[in-house]
Formats: sequence, C-alpha cells, structure tokens
Amino acid sequence: MAMDPKKDYQGLSDECLKVMSEVEAFCEKEVKQTAIDADANPEVQDKKMMEVIAKACELGYNAFDVPKEHGGPGFTKLESVALLEKMSYYDAGFGITISANGLAAGPVLIGGNDAQKARIYEIIAHGGIGSFCLTEPAAGCDASAGQSVAYKDGDEYVINGGKCFITNGPLASYYVVFAMTDKSKGAGKGYSAFFIDKKIDEVPGMSIGRIENKMGIRNSQVSEVLFDNVRVPASALIGSEGQGFKLAMMTLDVARITCGITAIGICQRALDEATEYCKQRVQFGAPLSTNEVIQFKLADMAMKLQAGRQLCIHATDLYMQHVPFSTEAAMAKCVASDASAYISSEAVQIFGGYGFMRNYPVEKLMRDSKIFQIFEGTNEIQRMVIGRNIVK
Repeated sequence: MAMDPKKDYQGLSDECLKVMSEVEAFCEKEVKQTAIDADANPEVQDKKMMEVIAKACELGYNAFDVPKEHGGPGFTKLESVALLEKMSYYDAGFGITISANGLAAGPVLIGGNDAQKARIYEIIAHGGIGSFCLTEPAAGCDASAGQSVAYKDGDEYVINGGKCFITNGPLASYYVVFAMTDKSKGAGKGYSAFFIDKKIDEVPGMSIGRIENKMGIRNSQVSEVLFDNVRVPASALIGSEGQGFKLAMMTLDVARITCGITAIGICQRALDEATEYCKQRVQFGAPLSTNEVIQFKLADMAMKLQAGRQLCIHATDLYMQHVPFSTEAAMAKCVASDASAYISSEAVQIFGGYGFMRNYPVEKLMRDSKIFQIFEGTNEIQRMVIGRNIVK
C-alpha cells in the first residue's frame, strides 16, 4: 500500500511528479542503505551521510519552496510537502535535515525585508541549508523563558547565550537566532530575531557545543550553538525589535505541517515493511497475512496513516489559501506523530522477535518516530493549542 501521489495528493503538477520519481530513484540508490549504516556507525554518519546530503542539495532537494524567480522550481507548498514525505520514507533524519530550510527561513520570509528574502533564497538555491536557533536548556516548550540576549552597540548587535537541540547546527549555511533585546517587556515584546547569513566558522564568537547522541533520527545532526559576544550588523535584525516571539510562533505553525508529514513518511515505510513481511512469514502453516488479527492491525495502521496524511494536506491547503490554520497545523502534527509512534510499534509487533533486532528495519523506524511527539511543540502543547482555540 505504497503512497500513490496522484491519489493521496491531488493536484500535483507533472513537473512535481517527475521530480518525485527522481527523488525516489536517488533515495533508493543513495539514502536507503547509507541511512541504515549511518544510524549504527557515527563515522559513516559523519562522512557518507553528509556526502549524500550534499548531493541532495546539489540536486536542489533543499530548495523545493524557492520561487522560480529566485532560482528554485517554484513548487506549491502542497508539492513540497508531498516530496518531503517521499524523502522521509527512506530516512526521517535525512528528511529533517533537508526540510529544515522551511523552519529556518520562515521568520525571514514572514517578517524580513526584500534584501533579506533575496539573500536567503540565494543561499538555498545554491545548496545551502539553515538552522533555527530558538530552544534553550531552561526553555524547551516555554520558548518565552529563553536567556540569550542581544544589545545594540552602534550599528551592530551583540549576541550572548546558548541554544540547545538545534537541528543542522554543525552544518548550516545560515542561522536565524532568537534573543532578548528588552527584558523589561517580557518575551512577548522583548524577543527579537536575527538573520546570520554565514556559516558558523565565518562568525567570530559563534561556535558549536555538544553534538547530541540521539535515540532516533540519528542522521539529523543536532547540537548546541553558542554565542560569545557575537557581533552582527544592525541589518541582521528581522523586522523590528520585539517581533521575535511572534515570528517564531508563526513559523512553528508552518513547521508543524512539515513535522507531521515527515512522521507520515515513517508511517508509510512501517506499514509497507510490515505488510511485505507478513505476506512472506509463515506461521502455523499459513502466511501471517491470512491471520485476521494481523489484518486488523494492518487496517488500524492504514487508517491512522491516512488520517494523519489528510490532516497535513488539509492544513497545507488552508496555508496556501492564506486563511488561519494554526489549529489545523497542531491537529496535523499531533495526529501524524501519534500515528507514527503507533504504526512503527505495531510493525515491530508484527515482526515479532525479529522486529527487535537491528538487522531488520522496523526497530529504527520505532526509534525515529518518538521525537515527532516531542519537537516543534510537544503533543501536549498541541492539545493545549487546539483546546484553547476551541474554547475561543
């Protein structure tokens, strides 16, 4: 029951379908086995997987959202979401690394000036990927509790502090950084955002701290990003002072859709692996697939997968129509990530003892799935967002 792009995503252009076939061929050749090897071996992760990511960026897989006038393919958001699901099917860490451009570029595209937008498109179109620097050790879901600060010094801002759990921290081509510019106004109006359009080794005082050793999505590099009197030009400010928190929250609304669809890639892979296995595995003289209990499991898995996917598509449609979609994005992220945890766990159950072994693919899918219930706002936070909006 593999994803059918014409059936599951209605309205994709012929060009998108052509690129999707190319993405699938690339991932079969370059990502599928390398992702498994890199998950188990940090040396492979640091070398071969990074080479694969570089190749993908050279092919423009990082730039699906970039308009044609800025050197990209000009795909719609729905088309880029469909392509992200296909990439994530082969490895969620790979999908997250590539798709982080949407998260990192979000504040600039929402609140930046024309020069900043043109610059970020230029970086992405030339193979760059971004890093969204918001989370801090004492401020996980409570982004407003961040301790990083920035102050104006002539025609520059000076940034101090530290961020943690930052996707693409060690390998980004640009960074969007959030820091408090006026503590007296609190997070709502005292937080600001800055666009640093350079690699980390080109910025004095900016460095990578600990690179995290994670349970899952091990092919996505996550690290601390540290700031020690980092000076950036005043032109790095996105919008005006005090707009940072608003820009972060608006960006996360969109990111929850891509987070959800990446989880759906895991769902589809887990369902496909479990289906193929139970058709081949013979128990009590018959294939597992003839067992009604197994069929019920597959049915539940398929229903949850489609529910999550269609919620992601619905939220994307609302976004494309420029109508409020915050509630629907929270629903999509929550349902899709819960589905990925459930479906990957059921896939392990169908594989039985073999599912627990690392030489079969489903244990990795189960490990990869868990983070989607946590980042981009935990699913508890998503339920708070949904509930509050219902009450309103």
